[in-house]
Amino acid sequence: MKPGIHPQYRPVVFRDRAADFAFLTRSTATSERTVEWEDGKTYPVIDVEVSSASHPFYTGRTRVLDTAGRVERFERRYGRR
Repeated sequence: MKPGIHPQYRPVVFRDRAADFAFLTRSTATSERTVEWEDGKTYPVIDVEVSSASHPFYTGRTRVLDTAGRVERFERRYGRR
């Protein structure tokens, strides 16, 4: 890798406020806000809207759409032409 052209790769805390969940990982993302982590060190924090703790696919709260019922209802209303 060429020196001086890549962004700094460092530990960052990603926090999902909806699920009250945070995890520490390495990233090139930057933030002015910081948080004190469990190890006593201060890291930049990035708030995210969805994480594995709040996404329906990962939590098992997915909704199954009844597409067959929708098609039948549409055909009943407007008939098959």
